[in-house]
Amino acid sequence: MKNFFIRSKELEIQISEYLDLVNESVIIFQQCVSNYIKKEYELFENYYKDILDIENKADDRQKEIKYKIYEYMLIPESRADVLEIVESMDNIVDLTKEVLTDLSIEEPDIPEEIGEDFLELTKLSVKTVEELIKSVRAYFEEIFMVGNYVNRVDIYEHEVDKIQIRIKRKIFKGDIVDDFIKKLHLRHFTDKISSLADESETISERLTIAAYKRKM
Repeated sequence: MKNFFIRSKELEIQISEYLDLVNESVIIFQQCVSNYIKKEYELFENYYKDILDIENKADDRQKEIKYKIYEYMLIPESRADVLEIVESMDNIVDLTKEVLTDLSIEEPDIPEEIGEDFLELTKLSVKTVEELIKSVRAYFEEIFMVGNYVNRVDIYEHEVDKIQIRIKRKIFKGDIVDDFIKKLHLRHFTDKISSLADESETISERLTIAAYKRKM
C-alpha cells in the first residue's frame, strides 16, 4: 500500500491482511450456504467452524490496526475516515457469522425449487462484497480507482435486489411453501443473505465520501 498518510509498513501489512480475512469470510460463507442447500450438513458445520475462527482473527487484527492508526497516521484528519472504514468492514464478517449461525441453529427447510435462486443470491451478494474489498484496497493504494469499484458494488447490489424479489414472489405468490410460518422463515434468510450486499453498498457510499475528501 503506497500512500501519503501511512508510514508504517507494519500497519500497511496489517490492513492488507485484515482485508484478506474479510475476503476469506465471504468465500467460506458462499461455500457454507452451498453445502447447506445441497444438504451436505457435515461439510457445512466444518466450514462454519472456520468462520468462527476467522471472526476471532479479524477482531484481533482490527484492534491492532486501531492502535497503529493513532501511532502512525501522518494526517490526523484522516484517522476518523480510516477507522470508520476498518470498523465498517468488520460488519461484513459479523454478518457472515450471523447468517451461518442462524442456519446452523434454525435449520430452515429450503425447497429444491428455490435452491438455485438462493445459490445465485449468495453468489452475487459475495461478488458485491468482493468489489467492496477492491474499493477499500484502492482507497489506500490507487485512490483514482475507488469510483470504478464502487460502481460495480452498485451494479451487483441491484442484481441482488432483483433476485431477492424473485425469491420472495416464489415463496409468497407460488405454491412451493404452504405453511405461512415457513414462508416467513425463508423470507428471513433471503433478507439476511441480501444484507451482505446492502451493507456493502452502505460502506461504499462512506468510502466514496472519504476518497473525495482525500482528493481535495
